Parts: sequence; C-alpha cells; structure tokens
Amino acid sequence: MTNRTVDPLEVIFRDAMAHVCTPVAVITALDGERPHGTTVSAFMSLSMTPPMVLIALDDRSDLLELIRATGRFAVNVLNSEQGDLAVSFAKKGPSKFDGVEWSRVRALPRIEDCPVWIACVAEELVSGGDHTIVTGSVEAVETRASSPLTYHDRTFGTHAISESRLEESA
Repeated sequence: MTNRTVDPLEVIFRDAMAHVCTPVAVITALDGERPHGTTVSAFMSLSMTPPMVLIALDDRSDLLELIRATGRFAVNVLNSEQGDLAVSFAKKGPSKFDGVEWSRVRALPRIEDCPVWIACVAEELVSGGDHTIVTGSVEAVETRASSPLTYHDRTFGTHAISESRLEESA
C-alpha cells in the first residue's frame, strides 16, 4: 500500500465543495435481473432540447462498468426521508438493494418513493480527473410530490423556501 501525499489544494477544495448544496440521487442499472446502484451528488440537468442529464461516477465504480456495457442508467432523486438509502448505496458491495423497495420500469431499477426518476441512454463518457462524466439522453421521466434530499456541509437536509420568495408569492 502506497501513502499518497495529499495536495493542500485538494483539502481546501474538498472543504469548499462541502459548502455547495447538491441533490442526492442513486444511479441505477440492471445486470440481467440483478439491480445495481450507487449514490451520487454529481448530477444535473444538461439540456432541455433535447432532454439530457449529466452524472459523474468514480473511475473505480462497478456501476460505471455496467453502464459502459449496457448503455443505460436511471437517476433516482431521493426524497428528504431517504438519507439511510443514500448512505447504504454509497457503500461498496452487492447487497445494496437488500430490503429496498424497487420496481423494474423500462428495464431499469426505480427506487420507490423517489420524487424524480429519469431513464437515460448513455451518450458520451468523458474522463474528468478521478471520475468519468456520463451524459445521458432522457427517454422517460416520472415525478411524485415530495421534498428532495440534499447534501450540504457533509450532512443531509432538504430545500426550504426563502423568506424573500415567500414575500414575492404573497
């Protein structure tokens, strides 16, 4: 095992990114009948015309290899009550779906109670440091009313409407 010297800029950058609020999603795919998934906070809409998303996966991710092989993935945006799922799917191992309610929709895993589910076809995979950026063309979307799970300052939370926005709506 080699000890890598940590660049001070990496430490400062990691701390700075902790102050950026991000949505929390589980990216899923099927390997035959077996579902796979991993938690990400690097997810965003990329284009409205045509509808596309962008995700980033660690280069060592088993899910990344499955997406390379199948060319498809789903984005399951977690709700504010699903922090435990975010933690479970962030770990390595084959049993992430044990006890998780999910269904097969358009040949992709859809985790129950997620406010947003997006089925995608992988378009481009681009190297980005120690991650691979995957762009996906959206082929289906499902939404349900629910507050999203967010990640900020290394903790889970959810979005709240600001006072100024409340005053504008009144």
